Amino acid sequence: MAIDHIDLSRIDLNLLVALDALLDERSVTRAAARVGVGQSAMSSSLARLRRLFDDELLTRAPDGMRPTPRALKIAEPLRATLRQVQALVHREETFDPATVERSFTVSLPDSVEVLLGPRLIAQLRREAPGIRLLLRSVERSRILDELDADQVDIAIGLFSEGQLHHKQRLLYRDSYVVLFNAALIGLEPPIGLDDYLRFPHVLTSLRETAHGVVDDALALIGRSRTLAVTTPRFLVVPFLVRAAPVIATMHARLATSFADALALSVSPVPVALEDVAVSMLWHASYDRDPAHRWLRDLLVRLAHEPPPPGII
Repeated sequence: MAIDHIDLSRIDLNLLVALDALLDERSVTRAAARVGVGQSAMSSSLARLRRLFDDELLTRAPDGMRPTPRALKIAEPLRATLRQVQALVHREETFDPATVERSFTVSLPDSVEVLLGPRLIAQLRREAPGIRLLLRSVERSRILDELDADQVDIAIGLFSEGQLHHKQRLLYRDSYVVLFNAALIGLEPPIGLDDYLRFPHVLTSLRETAHGVVDDALALIGRSRTLAVTTPRFLVVPFLVRAAPVIATMHARLATSFADALALSVSPVPVALEDVAVSMLWHASYDRDPAHRWLRDLLVRLAHEPPPPGII
């Protein structure tokens, strides 16, 4: 769409800065402090914004100020636009990982955290001691909203959804194996389908459902399995397998490390399962941010290195 320079010149772009602060703080007083103006000036900006958008934008509510549907719709595009303007007018600073001071929030499942976390922290202490990480569980149903709201810097996991402003990069591909305690179930690898189905299974599910990819694959051949337990935590699985006559189907990288550390056995899965793609997801606004880009590149580098044996 062509730019109407005359029409655009009538708009005070400082109003958009004020609107971004208002939508984020949902308080005239806090927004004024954030932008560095007086409360009366922010109130005046809100009045001008209401005329500009022909919408109330923020209305009073018992818990403060509440955005209107129009305001909620423009909040994320507005934030992205302001980031692009900021990147346009500010020359990119020289980035030195040894001196940078920065905090990053990274959402990821515990399976990836145990594989990459130790080496990531060790590398950061050597190369970028001023970078601090807040690691949190990834919620696939909310992760896109969290990226848009600037609550998460990088998400790691199995992602298929996303919009144009959600950037994605493959970290690694992984297959599945069966993890079990050979002494308890009396089998040695490889195990066949009948033995695979003879023992109860441990299912790891982040979606709080007692159904997984193994169940889909078994249904295609007219078979089913018995579940002993379903858990959202990958790290508890090897301890369940070590103590009880149950088996688990897990991503190969993690299962192999558990087997090395806890004297467990692994076997190919006796049913066809597709490999999984573990990816990194972030907001396009940070594409050219030097510290953000450096951390992404470091994660890719670590993901391509084989994990050390016995990681736990």
